[in-house]
Amino acid sequence: MEQIFKGQRALVTGAGKDIGRATAKLLATYGADVVALSRTKADLVSLSEEIDCKTIQADLSDADQARDAALSTGKVDLLVNNAGISILQPFLDTSIETFDKIMAVNARAVLIVSQIVAKGMISRGSGGAIVNVSSQSSMRAVQDHTAYCTSKGALDQLTRMMALELGPHQIRVNSVNPTVTLTPMGEMAWSDPEKSGPMLDRIPLQRFAKPINIAEVIAFLLSERAHMVHGVILPIDGGFLIS
Repeated sequence: MEQIFKGQRALVTGAGKDIGRATAKLLATYGADVVALSRTKADLVSLSEEIDCKTIQADLSDADQARDAALSTGKVDLLVNNAGISILQPFLDTSIETFDKIMAVNARAVLIVSQIVAKGMISRGSGGAIVNVSSQSSMRAVQDHTAYCTSKGALDQLTRMMALELGPHQIRVNSVNPTVTLTPMGEMAWSDPEKSGPMLDRIPLQRFAKPINIAEVIAFLLSERAHMVHGVILPIDGGFLIS
């Protein structure tokens, strides 16, 4: 495997499972010095048995833990803000507690971690690359996903603001917005043909994504091959948004 990230340190949040785990493993394969952040210790232990990485356990819903985790990482050249949560509640039943928790992880933690990492990049004058993991749900309303859709819409706009203000410092910022991704949880949630069928009918490629499909695009956006790609909100949805 080509060592396109050799000598670069990559921080991946939500690295214990699914897209984050696939991304951490892929970046390590490409030569990056990976720092994996997760709230679940067991996931970090098992990941460190698969790849050589530094691990940080933190709950990003807590602002102080998010800040301390980012500060403890040290020099970071590449950042993947992947950590995210979803709690399904319809609009009329969305609680303040649910809304605040989802926004804290899916949007506020990205702000906190990215501010610290970007300040380090600026102080070193080295530039860098950041990829935020959003969702197609930022662009379409999804039943019972009020807080989640709102948080991902906020994340897209945060991505644009980061790109606008960090670009002059040669820090590239982009977002990936996947469709349904067949993580173990996703496979369970979408295994019923009555539920998955209507969604697949709206995807021209007639398939859902796998974590590695998202990880490969993240790696591209972090790499110098995407040297002029900046401020992009990139759907990875099999054509869902054009249908």
